[in-house]
Amino acid sequence: MMVKSGSKRAQQKKRKERRKKSIHHCIESALDSYFEDMDGHDPSDLYELILSQTEKPLLEVVLKQTQGNITRSAEILGINRVTLRKKLKKYDLG
Repeated sequence: MMVKSGSKRAQQKKRKERRKKSIHHCIESALDSYFEDMDGHDPSDLYELILSQTEKPLLEVVLKQTQGNITRSAEILGINRVTLRKKLKKYDLG
């Protein structure tokens, strides 16, 4: 199946736009929206909420990129394999 060049250009443009936003910016924007949705109410355990909401997808994406290679994933994450295995167990990922 051939991809139309216009479609390919659109996909490239979309990827380029995503790269312009840093992870910092994305998190900041998500937190701003979260506080707006709270409508003046104070959240509780925000630190743990943010860690649990970001750590699991981080692990999932890195594992996907390494095709499940624990050693390589740990290297990319900058943690040791034992720590990674504990985190995978915590999130029921392995």
